[in-house]
Amino acid sequence: MIPVFDLDGTLVDSDEALVAPFVALGVARDDITFGHVLADECRRLGIALDEYLAAYDSAAAQPFPGVEDLLAGIDRWAVCSNKHPSSGVAELARLGWTPELALFSDAFDGPKQLGPVLDRLALDPSDVVFIGDTAHDRSCAQVAGATFALAGWNPRAVAEPGDVVLHHPSDLAPLLAAL
Repeated sequence: MIPVFDLDGTLVDSDEALVAPFVALGVARDDITFGHVLADECRRLGIALDEYLAAYDSAAAQPFPGVEDLLAGIDRWAVCSNKHPSSGVAELARLGWTPELALFSDAFDGPKQLGPVLDRLALDPSDVVFIGDTAHDRSCAQVAGATFALAGWNPRAVAEPGDVVLHHPSDLAPLLAAL
């Protein structure tokens, strides 16, 4: 079983890093939502994507406690994220993380999808568990026919009936062994 992770809100605690550029560009904090393709959110909020990217600090997002130990113990893993590729690649490099594959918003026609990850890694949906923090992440897994696990270590993540909830990154190892 190979874990595929969302990045923002799952591996890294990035809420403030994602919000700061919008606020700096005059958007009210309460108008900002999470889990979207950045270009779509910028368009919705009336902000130019280039201005947002110029204001984004790719060093601001930090791993959730336990994530670095989790990743150090996994041989194969991937990232599937709506994050803009410039900041996503920079964050992975800064953190020294080397997933087998990392696909960002430029790899999808619209919001992220597991299909391209499965295709590039030549995997069946039954071979992966998708770990994320949003309803869109849950839907991604369901549409692909993959197992979904909620990154419950993110206090913003909301469980739905039937979710496998990981309360701490260390909870993933027993799940992988059981699947």
